[in-house]
Amino acid sequence: MNRIYETMFIVSPKLDEEERNAMAEKVRDYIVERVGGTIEKFDRWGVRKLAYRVAKGFSEGDYTVIQFRADPETVDILERFYGITPDVFRWQTFRREDLEKAEKRASLKPPETVEEPESVEAVESVEAAESVETSTEPVVEDVAYEAVDAETETVEEVKKTEE
Repeated sequence: MNRIYETMFIVSPKLDEEERNAMAEKVRDYIVERVGGTIEKFDRWGVRKLAYRVAKGFSEGDYTVIQFRADPETVDILERFYGITPDVFRWQTFRREDLEKAEKRASLKPPETVEEPESVEAVESVEAAESVETSTEPVVEDVAYEAVDAETETVEEVKKTEE
């Protein structure tokens, strides 16, 4: 069973742009070839400031985020690759359960059929009748609006007298 994963890694800013792009492509190819995953989203953020200076002395790094599907047993291969690649100094890979659940809900949900109402007035009158029948609370909306209107008029009168 393939699961959805997201990996973010930070490459050394000391490399020139071509080498950083090549490293991102190398990770993408590694996921496809060695991990056996399929890339769903590949997002290069470029050089960004780090939250704090890391032990290697960097205050910036080149960020890349990849969303992919893979077998859970093969994701460790990607983690080992990050560990032995010196130009990648920070990384994190995690499972996106939220996306999996949303996808599952979408597949289980039956397609909704939209029926055209015969006339808009008939529907509105039926809805109004239903709301009156089911409503047991007193209606205070009109009173609240009247109070707001009266207060607004008073404020406007005060402004006019001040001018």
